[in-house]
Amino acid sequence: MHANDSNVVIVGAGPVGCTLALELAAHGVASILVDRFGTASRHPKMDFLNGRSMELLRRLGVVPEIRRRGVDAKHSFNFLWTRNFAEPVIGMWEYPSVAQIRDRMAAANDGSGPHEPYQRLPGSVLEDILRREVQADPLIDLRTGRLFEDLETDPEGTTSRFTNAESGQGMQLRSRFLVGCDGANSAVRDRAGIGVSAIGPTSRHCDVYFRSADPGLRRHGRFFLAVVAAGLILVSRDEDESWTASFPLADDEPMPTDPVAVIKQRLGIDFTVDEVLSVIEWRGRLAVADAYRRGGVLIAGDAAHQFYPTGGHAANTGIGDAVDLGWKLAAVLSGWGGPTLLDSYEAERRPVALFNREMCFTLLDVWRRFPRLAAAGVSREHLAGFLAPQRFQIENVGIHFGYRYWNSPVICHEEGTAPEWVWQQITPSTWPGSRPPSIRLPGQAELFDELGRGFTLVDFSGTRAGKQIVERADRRAIPMTHLVIDDDNARTAWQRALVLVRPDQHVAWRGDAPPEDWDAVLDHVCGWTEN
Repeated sequence: MHANDSNVVIVGAGPVGCTLALELAAHGVASILVDRFGTASRHPKMDFLNGRSMELLRRLGVVPEIRRRGVDAKHSFNFLWTRNFAEPVIGMWEYPSVAQIRDRMAAANDGSGPHEPYQRLPGSVLEDILRREVQADPLIDLRTGRLFEDLETDPEGTTSRFTNAESGQGMQLRSRFLVGCDGANSAVRDRAGIGVSAIGPTSRHCDVYFRSADPGLRRHGRFFLAVVAAGLILVSRDEDESWTASFPLADDEPMPTDPVAVIKQRLGIDFTVDEVLSVIEWRGRLAVADAYRRGGVLIAGDAAHQFYPTGGHAANTGIGDAVDLGWKLAAVLSGWGGPTLLDSYEAERRPVALFNREMCFTLLDVWRRFPRLAAAGVSREHLAGFLAPQRFQIENVGIHFGYRYWNSPVICHEEGTAPEWVWQQITPSTWPGSRPPSIRLPGQAELFDELGRGFTLVDFSGTRAGKQIVERADRRAIPMTHLVIDDDNARTAWQRALVLVRPDQHVAWRGDAPPEDWDAVLDHVCGWTEN
């Protein structure tokens, strides 16, 4: 293989591209990661990692640094609603802090809690953390300052072309797989001929990232996000002096020459801005790509789906994409993953994006109606009454933890009725395709932390009934851990004597007794069975 050849080339070194490269490396697969920028973005972009993303990132060893550089665990996650900051608050949606969620986790051990709570941190900080991990990994070749231009595919792989952003010199890479993690305006998606379908509104916005220690911004107490009816979203980025303010722009409206003046006018108060760090324009839309793969070209993250920031779905859905795709690419390249495995990437992840798009739309609808109602002269009492029952929107752990790969060709599905899905809670279940319950074992070990890097056969049988599948997997070079557990509480929560868990912590198969043919199960979950 030449220096400019790789089994996997990834375009875009944002959080999704870096997570994909790290996931591949965790499975022993090298990649070339190419980005047009030399450093992490300065603008914070996203601000929330949900608990499921934290679980997935924990597998990669980056959670301690994310916690260290993120918002302190003592701060809650509150939404404030007001006409402007000169008037009293109309409504407050309160959500517990990370510390409070940890207290709840300590009080229950029935699988209804997360393995990791959420974390607030700027997306620029997450990108910096992941880039540092990428740069330290010998299996990842990070090349920056390169702009993706075009691609050509053939039966053996893909040729991708790049231009040096400074010199204009070209670079050509040859790979078996090319993955576009290059954002909403993905050039990889465009060159692969993959279309995008959108619903709902599209809109332009101006985003201002600034520092201010002015106490006027805290006159209503601490909050994560304030929705101001005059047309502004104000976000506390670090619970200290860093903020972003976002306001809509008409399609033909120029970017303001003094965006801080617009912020002050819409907030209804004067305050001191110590420094404007960056100003960007962004366009909101609700869109999902029509396909996630064209032969050896695949897309993930914002290249595959775009959401408004309402609900915290964008980066979190993308991290799920990266982990799902990463272990499957590694399996195919290592020889134990069959052709159906890569087909399952779209079959599993695109329905999640379509669902999250609708969930995003439900909260966006509240954000859009609130200023319209206020502008129409609706009373404070009516506005408060409108907002109060909508508070459930931010208690959405069912969205984050409860997605199931119900139509996947590499899941051994069951007959019968699946467990109910609840918006506001985690339903503990090992129903095939689900995330299994998080349980503390005797001695305070976490079951999730005992799962292997590849497949894991979790064996509650008491007779080591799963030993045979592990031996068969070993003969076929399929990485599998045999995890024998003797704990009645865990056995109750996990519902079956034998549960086969995939590398991405989703259940592939379960049963109370070994099947008649373990090889048939392995063929199915590793992608060797035709659709």
